[in-house]
Amino acid sequence: MFWRARTTSGRAICLSDQFSGFTVKELLQGRVALAGLPAVDLGTDVDWTANPHGNRSWALNLHSLRWLGRLAAEFERTGERAYLDRAADLADHWIRENPRGGQGVSPWAWAEHAVALRAPALVCLSEHVRTRRLWDSLAEHGEVLADSALYREGHNHGLDQDIGLLVVGCRLGRARWRDLAVRRMTRSAEVAIDPQGVLHEQAPRYGLYVHRRLGVALRAIEESGAETPARLVARRTALESYIAHATQPDGFLAPLGDGHADARGARFAHQEPEVRVFDGGYVFGRTAWQDPGSAYYSIRFGPGRALHGHEDHLGVTYSAQGRRILVEAGFHSYERTGFVAWTRSPEAHNVPIVAGGFRPGTPTRLVGSSIGPTRQEYELSDEAYGLTRTRRVLVSHGADLLAVRDSVPSGTLRSLWHFDPALKVVSRRPGVVVLGDGSWRVTLLHLPGEGQAVRPGLIAPGIQRTAEVVTVLSPEAAGVLTVIVPGCADPEVSFAGDLMTVRTPGGPVTVRLTGAPC
Repeated sequence: MFWRARTTSGRAICLSDQFSGFTVKELLQGRVALAGLPAVDLGTDVDWTANPHGNRSWALNLHSLRWLGRLAAEFERTGERAYLDRAADLADHWIRENPRGGQGVSPWAWAEHAVALRAPALVCLSEHVRTRRLWDSLAEHGEVLADSALYREGHNHGLDQDIGLLVVGCRLGRARWRDLAVRRMTRSAEVAIDPQGVLHEQAPRYGLYVHRRLGVALRAIEESGAETPARLVARRTALESYIAHATQPDGFLAPLGDGHADARGARFAHQEPEVRVFDGGYVFGRTAWQDPGSAYYSIRFGPGRALHGHEDHLGVTYSAQGRRILVEAGFHSYERTGFVAWTRSPEAHNVPIVAGGFRPGTPTRLVGSSIGPTRQEYELSDEAYGLTRTRRVLVSHGADLLAVRDSVPSGTLRSLWHFDPALKVVSRRPGVVVLGDGSWRVTLLHLPGEGQAVRPGLIAPGIQRTAEVVTVLSPEAAGVLTVIVPGCADPEVSFAGDLMTVRTPGGPVTVRLTGAPC
């Protein structure tokens, strides 16, 4: 926590760990690395309209001035005057060069999220820099943050706006701003987070972000002297179950919605079942907690796409035996490119594609489920293509196997399956594709088998990164059965009437050929 001076009008609530992730030595030299992109030399006379990477996130982060807050925090830690002088010069230059509504000012300068993230950095700087220009700018930031027309209720931006308004209100001695911020963030949390903990922004990565920012908010409320709302604490606590279940056995978050595959999850102390259905649109299942080799899967359903969600309904991800198998396109960036638009489309996910027009934003129903310790079954349906699209899923543990039956009452569909970049095609024949990584193998079976296609695909394994993958398309039919068998190359299969038995390394698993695959 920062040292507190008492010579100004109100308390400077400065939570210095908000500004981690920047290299202080580079900042002192005028270089800054933002949004995961290479460092840029800003020089001493910063061009605030610059965007050398042509990247929206970079421009937003430049104007957030969180990196300036890092310099102020380092001065607090070391007492080294050079850090404070550099921060003060940058802040003064930004304020002079970026008047709100000024001609030629970057549109990112007063974007609502930039204002929200910048305000706490300026408050922290105000502990040691006492100029009329800085004070006037803080008041202007408070007015913008308090403006209901600019407020993003139920959104992570709104939470950041509330944190900014709270600390500015306390610094300027305006209790009404502080109280407004606390009221808004409590109401907003109940809009954004359902009682089970699901964040309606439809991306587990944002669930973790909101959880962390709510932690900052609660600390700021405590320091402000306001009463901490129990309802706000309850919604933050509820998020922990959602985040825990969305964290894969390898420690990374399931890359659903705008969530990149290399985003670390969080380990919360909990007593949770291995499988949980969240009414907000998620099924998460695993064989065991605290086991990096655990099998794991996710299934998407629920309300139509919103905010940071993708058109991923009926989508399945799957890992087993310590290996990722079925993956999705993930999150690349917020750039407006064809590839980024594609990552949000149905074709970027492990879903059945129906001939005909797709209806964006269609909700999906979880029709039924049966959850046992070694075998779980689900049925889902929607009308995303104007007719009922049904997916039935069977997950077997121990004898590891995933079976998915997709069907439509008329017309045809094709099921799409995107495999982890580490998996390459080893062999194939009609209805059977064997993939491998080193000596490990996984087999995909299709019924019917004729007409199956294998093609190269592209996904985003991390921010601003792409990787080639194998994508398998099922045959085109009114009903398609897909079976994934981990740890096995071309397993033995036998038939008896309407039943198919697959010999997995863990033992036989019986799958029904029509209707539910179980």
